[in-house]
Amino acid sequence: MTPLEAFYRKAGRLIPWLLGAALALFVVGFYLGFFECPIEARQGNSYRIIFIHIPSAWLGMALYVLMAVASAWGLARSSTIAFILAQAMAPTGALMSFIALFSGAFWGRPTWGTYWVWDARLTSMLILFFLYLGFIALHAAIDDKRRADRAASVISIVGAVNVPIIYFSVRWWNTLHQGASITSRGSSIADIMLYTIFIMLAAGTLYGAGIVLARVRAIILERERRSLWARRAALEGKL
Repeated sequence: MTPLEAFYRKAGRLIPWLLGAALALFVVGFYLGFFECPIEARQGNSYRIIFIHIPSAWLGMALYVLMAVASAWGLARSSTIAFILAQAMAPTGALMSFIALFSGAFWGRPTWGTYWVWDARLTSMLILFFLYLGFIALHAAIDDKRRADRAASVISIVGAVNVPIIYFSVRWWNTLHQGASITSRGSSIADIMLYTIFIMLAAGTLYGAGIVLARVRAIILERERRSLWARRAALEGKL
């Protein structure tokens, strides 16, 4: 059994558990966030978007860092599975970044009076979204998968410098975006809100892991389509 085949089979066993746990946590988090958490004194009910916005923003940044690490590992070790993991993470990272931007716009309208401002954090988050799209587009534009892996890896590694800019932007510049409510020194929000954010973050993490593994399996089948086991696996998936 090749390493790719072994990874394919292990991923297939994990995916249902990851997605099932993600769904259960999402239901719990959604209920707590929209029915149990109290109304915020200054923002009213509009603040509840944080239960979607904050986890998606964190996951968008985390997935980019993981994608850059996988790309660097792939370049250093000529690891096919590392390149495949990086390729598989990009669409999910782009989705999380888009959700963060979209939900942030709807949170900004009642808070700032506008859907969008060229704030340092918003702009750097938009750049992160475009970096994901650039990675995906470049990979798709090159037919030779080895060349595509290496070329796209350069974007992910160079673009990783944008992640700390997103995180520290509210400290480095005078921005409209509020500072961090959750830090290593503690939290400035109510405990039930904090627990709900972490439950939604766990749900998003498990969902992302399950979807990335499912995409890894699809990419492996595409790259190994000449292998007997891959043809058999593809046929079994259609039955």
